[in-house]
Amino acid sequence: MLPHLRPGACAHREIEPRKASKGRHMVKALVEGAKAPGFTLPDAAGVPISLADFAGSKLVIYFYPRADTPGCTREAVDFSRLKKDFAKAGTAVLGVSADAVPALARFAKKHDLSVPLLSDEHHAMLSAYGVWGEKKLYGRSFMGVKRTTVLIDRDGRIAKLWQNVKVPGHAEEVLAAAKIL
Repeated sequence: MLPHLRPGACAHREIEPRKASKGRHMVKALVEGAKAPGFTLPDAAGVPISLADFAGSKLVIYFYPRADTPGCTREAVDFSRLKKDFAKAGTAVLGVSADAVPALARFAKKHDLSVPLLSDEHHAMLSAYGVWGEKKLYGRSFMGVKRTTVLIDRDGRIAKLWQNVKVPGHAEEVLAAAKIL
């Protein structure tokens, strides 16, 4: 920890280990069959998008750590490339990260992305879906988005959940699941 920061303060997203909370503040993990948590978030143009907008439809939500990084770019490009195939399967696709709206707008424009990207800077939806949490990289702990994808059925329930996603081939795997749902 840096000496000029008070305990618990963040520096470059680094955090200190936490004490056990005995479940009082723990986020419940999503499970298949559970009702999908509702949300309303701005897209890359600042337009609010809600889960309710997709009532009666199938929806894929892929959560990614940070716009314009290699893995996240590949994932966004793959889902955008398959957008018409998802539409033929009656399935909409959304990407969600903690990036600010202007960062999402630059990312979408730079890579000509066709899938809507949503901004959750306050981590409310990310927490509700259990994808915001402690991560480790090179021995450092920090808070971030855990790469996860959720397929929501027409009844608003979690039909399929992919955690610790490996990007190559993932969008195709999700499309195959959406087609048979």
